[in-house]
Amino acid sequence: MLTHWLGVDTGGTFTDFVYFDGKSIQIHKVLSTPDAPERAILKGIDELGISLDGLHLIHGSTVATNAVLEGKGVKTVYITNTGFADVLTIGRQARRELYNLMPEPSLPLIPADCCIEVNTRLSAKGELLKDLNQSDIDCLIKTIEKITPASVAINLLFSFVDNIQEQKIKKQLTDSLESIFVCCSSDVLPEYKEYERGMATVLNAYVGPLMQGYLYRLLRGLEKKPGKYDVRPCLSVLQSSGGTIQAAQAGKYAVNLLLSGPAGGLKGALYVAGLSGESKLMSFDMGGTSTDVALIDERIKLSSEGYIGQYPVAVPMVDMHTIGAGGGSIAYVDAGGLLNVGPESAGASPGPACYDQGGILPTVTDANLVLGRLQAEGFLGKGMQLNVAAAREALGKIAVPLGLSVEESAQGIIEIANEHMVRALRTISVQRGFDPQEFALTCFGGAGGLHVCALADALKMQRAIVPIHGGVLSALGMLVAVPGRDLSHSCIQKLLSSDRKNIESLFVELETRGIDELQDEITVEPRIQRSADLRYQGQSFTLNLPWSDELNQLEQSFHELHKNTYGHDLEIDVELVNLRVSIKGDETVFKLPELSENKKIATVQKIDCYGFEEEINVYQREELAKGQKIKGPALILETVSTTLIDAGWSCLVDDWGNLLLYKN
Repeated sequence: MLTHWLGVDTGGTFTDFVYFDGKSIQIHKVLSTPDAPERAILKGIDELGISLDGLHLIHGSTVATNAVLEGKGVKTVYITNTGFADVLTIGRQARRELYNLMPEPSLPLIPADCCIEVNTRLSAKGELLKDLNQSDIDCLIKTIEKITPASVAINLLFSFVDNIQEQKIKKQLTDSLESIFVCCSSDVLPEYKEYERGMATVLNAYVGPLMQGYLYRLLRGLEKKPGKYDVRPCLSVLQSSGGTIQAAQAGKYAVNLLLSGPAGGLKGALYVAGLSGESKLMSFDMGGTSTDVALIDERIKLSSEGYIGQYPVAVPMVDMHTIGAGGGSIAYVDAGGLLNVGPESAGASPGPACYDQGGILPTVTDANLVLGRLQAEGFLGKGMQLNVAAAREALGKIAVPLGLSVEESAQGIIEIANEHMVRALRTISVQRGFDPQEFALTCFGGAGGLHVCALADALKMQRAIVPIHGGVLSALGMLVAVPGRDLSHSCIQKLLSSDRKNIESLFVELETRGIDELQDEITVEPRIQRSADLRYQGQSFTLNLPWSDELNQLEQSFHELHKNTYGHDLEIDVELVNLRVSIKGDETVFKLPELSENKKIATVQKIDCYGFEEEINVYQREELAKGQKIKGPALILETVSTTLIDAGWSCLVDDWGNLLLYKN
């Protein structure tokens, strides 16, 4: 029986830890080791001094994400039908540089010499038009052997209707090429649209072997640690959809891990905000390298239209928007003499100049330090001393050409970084028909608390939440997550005249697969939710609704949702496109401890902070008592982050230590 839990989130700059022993929690941070992420995890476990006996480690990993963004996946072969080898290169012809007459072409993920055509074909109804004989498969195997790939992705037309041909190729390749990772689209994403289905399958093959190797090294590292185990440690990984998956299965479906860490942040944000009665949130996760923003309207919305870099990812993932503005974002003066911030980041190595690890370029963190919003002593619980002189020297490189003081340059950096984040928050709210004033702004990540009031003011929001342990909330979210699977299957037909027996059969098939995959991870009867993607006939995009066997009622619900989303509905036939099931396992065992009743009122210090006329109050967050009220301007310091309460804002500490901010 598992008796204690460790949530781990690997970020671009820091690796975060939240340890829960069933009663209390510990938090910790170490610098990430991007070349071998498992080293930072093993180091953090050593520093925490926790036993591995009966430990469940839930991990949010960036290994797959970074491999795609940096083009460092494994050599992959793509197999498809005759005449369709160029589908991945052609894509959807969406132009990233709309007004550039001579844009740089985007290189395909798989080069042309690694795209192999096979002479087999199904009709759109699943009828076999051209079978694949054994000589074709033997020739295919010889061709692959000459290319010497590490993985193979198989994507045949209409395989979501009948997967026999794909599975036939997969079995022969697996039997003949034992060391090669093989996956097919009917397993990864059995949906229509051959480009999106193909990209999901290719991405899975591109990062699958890397993920398997990484998880193997992490497990071996855990097993090598001294100690006797009554219950061996268990390793799970958080999926992009917010459910956990055991490490043994995670490598097979690595495409489902591309937003692993950010999904943890949203799980943690919704859990913590729910304790205070908030369920309508706009969240921003500001880490060292980037900022992720999302809108939560009582539940975490999933999208199948996400992107990682330039590549569409049609598997279910949390619906969020990412920008290159984080604590490590580098500031510079462009050729026109204007100040810019990001998207390039100093990362964990060398990091901001103030980290004293070789960084010489000015960053958002350096700016906050120079302005007095970060304290040089006590950073990471006195585990790291920040160098103010190095930060000032780095900022001087932009202050001189701008003709400003170091402090004025720092203020400019903060304002530009804030504007980047405000623009991102408007994208997920105003541009989608939501009024930010109806939501509470929830910040997390190591740098989030320093910017929360400024962002709320820019959006005219009246409430904000700074969660307890917000600097490690993504890791805390790992502990809140439960085992889960989100599966889908295309079933394109007119809704009102649809084949109900076929629909029920597909739902049962998806549910059976999900339950089978979860059987080693859950101890209770799973919770199953059915839903469907619908559209008007002739449309390309869909809206997702909870499934109802009352098809007339389901159609009416679609009309209403379409009108609410796009401002109109149509009097034309509604089509059923995809069936979806979401299967969740055990309830979380994690409970955030309440603050003790006997806490004394926190001691107050005063410091000078640039931009404020008088000295401002400084509090240690661990000293704050439940029910305590603080009026801004003030700084609240904690081990892994700092919160700035601006003038015009006040703060109430709730029973769990969360900071509930509100406009005066």
